[in-house]
Amino acid sequence: MSETPKFEVIDRRKFKAEEEQESAQPSTPQPEAAKPAAAPNAGPHLVEPRPESIPDAEPGQDEEIFVEMPPPPTAEETSEQKTAYDASARRLEDLVRAQNPAAGAQQPVSFEHLIQQFYVSAMMQMGAGTPEGQRPRVDILGARQTIDLLGILAEKTRGNLTEMEDRALQTVLYEARMAFLEVTRMITLQGVQAPAPPKGKK
Repeated sequence: MSETPKFEVIDRRKFKAEEEQESAQPSTPQPEAAKPAAAPNAGPHLVEPRPESIPDAEPGQDEEIFVEMPPPPTAEETSEQKTAYDASARRLEDLVRAQNPAAGAQQPVSFEHLIQQFYVSAMMQMGAGTPEGQRPRVDILGARQTIDLLGILAEKTRGNLTEMEDRALQTVLYEARMAFLEVTRMITLQGVQAPAPPKGKK
C-alpha cells in the first residue's frame, strides 16, 4: 500500500448555507447546558476518508487515490468567493503595512514563485541552509516527493507555458534532480566502510 495520505474533500458551502439560515432565524436564549457544542467541522482541517471509499488496488496496478468530491461550485459561487478572498487579502496586506510602513506592496504571485517554492522545499529537505557547525537534517524521501511534484507540474503544463516559464521549470527540475543524485550517493557511501587490515600487518 502507498503511504500517500488520502483525504476527503469537505464541501464548505453546506456549512455556509446552514450558518446563513441560522443567522436569519430569530435567536432565542438557551440554558447554558442546552447550548450545542461547537461544530466538529468548523475551521480548516483534514479528514481521513471512510475505509469503504478507498478500494484496494489490484496487484500490478498503480494505486489510485479515491475521494468523494462535492459538485463543482457554480460560476456565481466562484466569483463571490474570489471577490471575498481578494478583499480579505487586501485587508491583511494593509495590516502588515501598518505595522511596517517601510514594507512596500507585495508582488503578485506568479508561476515562477510556484516553482521556486517547490525548489526551495526540496533543497531544504536535502539539508541545504543548515547553519554552519550543525549536522544537516535530511528528509530524502520527502525531497523525492517534492521533486516528483515538480515533474508532474512539468508534465501537466507542457505546451501551456511561456518560453521563460518553461525554461525556469526545466532548469529548476534539473538542478533539484542533480542535488538528489548527489545526496543519495553520499547516503549510499556512508554505509560502505573500508575493510579492516589483517592482524599483524600495517
